[in-house]
Amino acid sequence: MARYRGPKDKIERRIGEHLFLKGERSYSPKAGMTRRPYPPGVHTRRAMKRSEFGTQLISKQKVRAIYRLLEKPFKAYVKEATSSKTDTYIGIVEKLEKRLDNVVFRGGFAQSRDQARQIVSHGHILVNGKKVNISSYEVRRNDIITVREGSKKTSFFANLMPLWFIKTEAPKWLDVNKDKIEIKIKGMPSVEDSGLKVDDLQAIIEYYSR
Repeated sequence: MARYRGPKDKIERRIGEHLFLKGERSYSPKAGMTRRPYPPGVHTRRAMKRSEFGTQLISKQKVRAIYRLLEKPFKAYVKEATSSKTDTYIGIVEKLEKRLDNVVFRGGFAQSRDQARQIVSHGHILVNGKKVNISSYEVRRNDIITVREGSKKTSFFANLMPLWFIKTEAPKWLDVNKDKIEIKIKGMPSVEDSGLKVDDLQAIIEYYSR
């Protein structure tokens, strides 16, 4: 499937916010938004007033970029949430947060969602003891996510992951056992847990309801 593989710093600069797409590097002075906090391109330092449509579009692009999704699956999540009987904000958040790649990232197995997607697709992750290599797999309450035993011996899991895993603070809907290297789904994510802004969620709903 096609996927954007260009500079992530340009995405943040175009949107105008830190989206922390590059793990620890996003917090460093070398981050693109820190060094050049203006849109990429020539003559882009002037403040431009956005239309209502422009604001909705930026909100959509922002959340898509955060979760590293293409337009088609992202739109499908929003449409499914808006057509359900549950709260639309919660519906969108649950669809995004309950993706396996997001859980792997939130639980500290990876530093970014891109890295988490790679870990999942390479077959390193087990759900309830069974290998799952589909990033969009939707986890359920009481699911247990672990690292495949053979994968624990690789340089990534043996030497690199411990550097950040011990410092990871997972959202309250996840129970992370750092001794067993295990993530248990103990609840459902809330809007607050996701870190998304209600204004952005509302703008996304309005964008797709045009």
